[in-house]
Amino acid sequence: MTWSLTGTYFESCNCEAVCPCIFLSPPTGEDCTVLIGWHINEGDDEGVSLSGLNIALAVHSPGHMATNQWRAAVYMDASASEAQNASLMKIFGGQAGGHPARLASHIGEIVGASSVPIEFSVNGGKHSLKIPEILDVEIEQIKGQGDGPITVAGHPLCIAPGFTSTLARSTKLSYSDHGMSWDLTEKSGQFSPFAYQSEQ
Repeated sequence: MTWSLTGTYFESCNCEAVCPCIFLSPPTGEDCTVLIGWHINEGDDEGVSLSGLNIALAVHSPGHMATNQWRAAVYMDASASEAQNASLMKIFGGQAGGHPARLASHIGEIVGASSVPIEFSVNGGKHSLKIPEILDVEIEQIKGQGDGPITVAGHPLCIAPGFTSTLARSTKLSYSDHGMSWDLTEKSGQFSPFAYQSEQ
């Protein structure tokens, strides 16, 4: 089973910046809600091209994120073919190994998996993700010294290992589906490239 994905990801949660969960510390509130989006620039799963596709994950964790108690809703790109959708579900569902399997190990319950139109946008230090009538989130890079980026690397709870994350703050985050409803602004966010592949 040989596959590989490269692209851009971002996340936005209900913690204050910087999110303590990435350092295996408790969230700044009683629980954690996070929206994660991936855009695949180049991807292949045993001859099935996954380039250009998007995937999103909405997660609720009743406390510390470094558990196996996530309640997660999965959103697959509606433009994916049946074969592409099967590959995305296999990889991000953890059945194909690699880092997505480690992320999937935190999920205690999948509350839904839907094929939906996903609009993923990157404009400089701004990243956004939209799913009609479900999700609308945008984050913007936080300015650091000399107006440069603020970055973090080597954090143990990591969506994109091997890459330095740029810290951001949400300008909007609204989500409503599967009995979960969030409406937040000015909360934690981060983004970076990602690269996942099958284990050798």
